[in-house]
Amino acid sequence: MLKVENLQAFYGKSHVLHGISFTLQPGEIVALLGRNGSGRSTTAKAIMGLVDCTGDIVWKGRQLAGLRSFEVAHAGIGYVPENRDIFPTLSVHQNLLLGQKRGGKPSQWNFEDMYKMFPRLRERQHTEAGVLSGGEQQMLTLCRTLMGDPELIIIDEPTEGLAPKIVEQVGEFLRTLKARGVSVLLIEQKLTIAMAISDRVLVMGHGRLVFEGSPDDLRNDANTRHEWLEV
Repeated sequence: MLKVENLQAFYGKSHVLHGISFTLQPGEIVALLGRNGSGRSTTAKAIMGLVDCTGDIVWKGRQLAGLRSFEVAHAGIGYVPENRDIFPTLSVHQNLLLGQKRGGKPSQWNFEDMYKMFPRLRERQHTEAGVLSGGEQQMLTLCRTLMGDPELIIIDEPTEGLAPKIVEQVGEFLRTLKARGVSVLLIEQKLTIAMAISDRVLVMGHGRLVFEGSPDDLRNDANTRHEWLEV
């Protein structure tokens, strides 16, 4: 479904990614792990056309490298950035409305799906998004992206700074995506949630992939965890 091969990325003259290669299959959740600065977010931005890069990014047989971000999104890839880009002066419901695709086939997701997954958003649907808590804004960002009916969603640090109860809800959200056939590339630092819901795990270090395997493989690889993940 998604094939990334020899991905190199740059910020000006700074060479950040050094030959990243991986695949992602339909309905699969792949966790991209690593310490801050390892290149995880840059990988996501490269796929979305947000940073200069070379290499192949092939989505359902189509080359995405060189396309603009909105073209990548229209191809069926959703992106939830770490900074939760909501529209602060619009209501929760209006933010969700903006996430909908115009034209084309009907979406498999609707407002009721969003409010069922996150009941707090139903309670706050007429509230301006700018006054929501951090956890509520994260819920809104996830749901607004999903309203665009992506076949793959790239999610950057969805549980960062959230209370344990909200982290559990985000975990259930991800399981719902998998159950309905949406692929997920999950960038995460919390090993617990990543290991619990992922089919495969990729670990990055210094702009390179240093490990690929199942969650059980990583659990049994103390050297990789110690060198590349543990603080």
